[in-house]
Amino acid sequence: MSNRPRGRWLAALWLLPFAAFFLVFQLAPLAWVALNSVQGADGWGLANFAKAFNSKFYRQAMQFSLEISLWSSLFGLIIALVGSYSLRQVDSRLRNFVTAFANMTSNFAGVPLAFAFIILLGFNGAITLLLKQSGLLTDFNLYSKVGLIVVYTYFQIPLGVLLLYPAFDALREDWRDAASLLGASPWQYWRLVALPVLMPALLGTFVILLANALGAYATVYALTTGNFNVLPIRIAAMVAGDISLDPNLASALAMILVAMMALVTVVHQWILRRSYHGRR
Repeated sequence: MSNRPRGRWLAALWLLPFAAFFLVFQLAPLAWVALNSVQGADGWGLANFAKAFNSKFYRQAMQFSLEISLWSSLFGLIIALVGSYSLRQVDSRLRNFVTAFANMTSNFAGVPLAFAFIILLGFNGAITLLLKQSGLLTDFNLYSKVGLIVVYTYFQIPLGVLLLYPAFDALREDWRDAASLLGASPWQYWRLVALPVLMPALLGTFVILLANALGAYATVYALTTGNFNVLPIRIAAMVAGDISLDPNLASALAMILVAMMALVTVVHQWILRRSYHGRR
């Protein structure tokens, strides 16, 4: 019994480096951005937020960021769900290869990814020309909102597979057999048994994918040379000062981005809580 307090103190001591890292590289920058967001030329206030929300240009950046992030996260989640389930049904060697490939491609983003998509799906890309010659594609612009959703969905899929694949351990094979014996169709099994069990993992993965898309910068910048209006591009432009330098407004936009993510997280926790109480 006497060793337990000592073990707890030792465990807490090992946590100190992580706590220091979290404080210096997570909380301190966030606090600095929050303080700068309410500081302006006339002193403290919400003038930066008022400027952001009163500007049609910045409201469009918020809208495009949300639309691209939501759609790419949803498409990536659906494809990752189907892919993760399919991996459970194939040979272990193929499963290990696909898992390793997903682990590698989850880090394939930024400038190399943008360059690859330009070669394949740009105006004169290899796949674009083939589809146009075959008559399957008439009007596609990689550098538009739809094109960015396609690119974002691509780098969401490997991350979604890595996050969802372990969640299928919660599904037992005898549940499917029991549902079949009771007369349930495959659709009823997934709707009433499998999806409710997987729902916490699905919602958690969706939140992570959304955060991944909301904060993406290098890919969209390399693809559009900073000409597409999303929040990370606007924040970087005001911090870099190529045209105008306004770090306080950039901080306000960054806090709006944080608020979007916080809102999604709160909704996620609320849905999980309702689902937990409903099962009880």
